[in-house]
Amino acid sequence: MKIGFFTDTYFPQISGVATSIYTLKNELEKLGHIVYIFTTTDPHASKEEKRIIRLPSVPFISFTDRRVIVRGMFETYRIASKLDLDIIHTHTEFGLGMLGKMSAYRLKIPIVHTWHTNYEEYLHYIAKGKLIRPVHVKMLARLLLDKVDGIVCPSKLVLDMLCDYGLKIPMRIISTGIDIHRFISSEITTEDEQKLRLSLGIQENDIMLLTLSRLSYEKNIHTLMNGIPKILAKYPNVHFVIVGDGPARADLEKQVYALKISNHVHFTGMVDNKMVAYYYHAANYFISASDSETQGLTYAESLASGLQSIVYGNAYLKELFEEEMFGCLYYEQEAFADTLINYMKKNIAMDEKYLNKKLYEISSDHFGLSMVDFYLDTLVHYSCKQMVRKKNLALVAIKKKLPKLKNFRKHRSKASF
Repeated sequence: MKIGFFTDTYFPQISGVATSIYTLKNELEKLGHIVYIFTTTDPHASKEEKRIIRLPSVPFISFTDRRVIVRGMFETYRIASKLDLDIIHTHTEFGLGMLGKMSAYRLKIPIVHTWHTNYEEYLHYIAKGKLIRPVHVKMLARLLLDKVDGIVCPSKLVLDMLCDYGLKIPMRIISTGIDIHRFISSEITTEDEQKLRLSLGIQENDIMLLTLSRLSYEKNIHTLMNGIPKILAKYPNVHFVIVGDGPARADLEKQVYALKISNHVHFTGMVDNKMVAYYYHAANYFISASDSETQGLTYAESLASGLQSIVYGNAYLKELFEEEMFGCLYYEQEAFADTLINYMKKNIAMDEKYLNKKLYEISSDHFGLSMVDFYLDTLVHYSCKQMVRKKNLALVAIKKKLPKLKNFRKHRSKASF
């Protein structure tokens, strides 16, 4: 198959969506398919990119690390028509997502869409949530997803949400897979782990808690921070390592100072992508309080690294951490500290059999194969719809001609006498 991805977000921009698209592209190409990516220009993009079509864009007003297209509609269609695409897969609802829909319509090929973002969790950024409300998101979703042939839901959470919106489009849960070999790598030695810990001032017998994300307010890292003093009262050798950067960092640093826990909290900023697995392996537990995730790749990455997680729960995570040995969920932000302390007391060991089964479920291999199945089903469904549509058009045309045929027969019968 020749597949066209349409997305406003792609590398070198750093985000879960960009990572998901990159992973899927690689898996599809490994299976023999050809993937073209239509995305925005980026001053940091490599000039030697293959099968990536970048359209003129500018930084977005509120998030300057994200970009929006400013033109390119006709150019997009012209290029897409020459590529002889079989199917289009959009990964964003606006900008290039809209261009993808227009291109699919004009090329008369099916289109699938992945709903990556739970917009209801970001409404507070727009007039503090007073201008746009959840009901508006529901209306917008139904409008934007109109005439899409299939929807990829990264988790049951997204599936349930879109069903609540009243969408009747074929949907399938396909979680983004990860390259598990990168996180279970035997190249990461105990010596490497200790070296990283010592670079942060963490000793061998200390307990290292890790969170890895963009430091934005909806990630609720401040609620984790509020629980650290209580944890320290029970385990004085705990250290909290925060990997990532973002607009909330300055406020988080002030919070650390106010709580008087500076010696136990470490901000690393952004780290090289190749080093991420080392942080997982060096840590004792992964923690997160985010309530805005539709899936969250860091959860799967921590699991692949053999790291147990204590995270704020939702339907997706309940399924991911179905076994207690993988981690523990809590459902009230104030419950983080007690949940972590109780889980640490249990000292639950990992079962290799269950872990290996889970690793395949979250692998990029499984991700790619599942998506191909959905593409094929969508192509068949689309072809059937087109056949039905042509049949219906033919019936309409016949019905329109019936009065003329009746008049013709009437006049012919009169002329015969």
